Amino acid sequence: MTTENDGKVTALIMAGKRSGALDPLAERAGVAQKCVVPVGGMPMIERVVMNVAASPRIGEIRVVAHEADEIAAIPSIAKLVAEGRLVFKPGAFNLVDSVFAGAEGASYPILITTADNCLWLPEDFTEFADKAIASRAGAAAALARKEDVKAADPQGQAKFYEFSDGGYSNCNAYWIGDPKALSAAEIMRGGGQFVKFPSRIAKAFGVVNLIRFFLGWGTKEKLFAQVSRRFGFTMVPLEMDHGYCAIDVDNERTFQVTEKLLTKRLATA
Repeated sequence: MTTENDGKVTALIMAGKRSGALDPLAERAGVAQKCVVPVGGMPMIERVVMNVAASPRIGEIRVVAHEADEIAAIPSIAKLVAEGRLVFKPGAFNLVDSVFAGAEGASYPILITTADNCLWLPEDFTEFADKAIASRAGAAAALARKEDVKAADPQGQAKFYEFSDGGYSNCNAYWIGDPKALSAAEIMRGGGQFVKFPSRIAKAFGVVNLIRFFLGWGTKEKLFAQVSRRFGFTMVPLEMDHGYCAIDVDNERTFQVTEKLLTKRLATA
């Protein structure tokens, strides 16, 4: 495993599917998995891959998937595979083990994102990578301010993390600076969504930090510093410039929001 990547960042795109029932959006679209559902006239995973690939910061692209064939059949993705720019890695039973599997043998640093982050543009991936590199952090998470998310679309996010310095939303983008920091992926075990499932904060961050979190004690930087001590390396929150970075396609509501924002973006391009 190397830590040199010619100044480039390895992108890990999580495109797995939950075991059990077919995702409602996939069922409606007549596809086998959510990541290939068309949004704004293009499969979600294709849009994310194309925007990742267009960032000058990104080198190798790894797509972690349970059913790679349906994704690999998309012509633009097949072209990147043929060029040696993109490889597929098999998804594991859960999100965290899928991250570990996807990162095996990769060059660091690694930028992790999800196949439903359809609104991120190449410059957003570049912004996140640049800020993460400048921070010199072992691990980082992208956040967007509540005001910016609401400005992008009032229906874009329903819940926010509340700190003493304001409300923030997770952007489903993470940074792993070196192999040691890969253990930070444990935070995602159970699927994240800490606002909905408080017990996940207790398990990942500790009970004391859970209490601080829900009482709004301290800034986001202070909480991340406390979590850093728990993990043994520096973790930082990185604030994105654009609120749309916190809007992904989770359900019918956010599907409609994303479609609307993409239509507006195309109309003004």
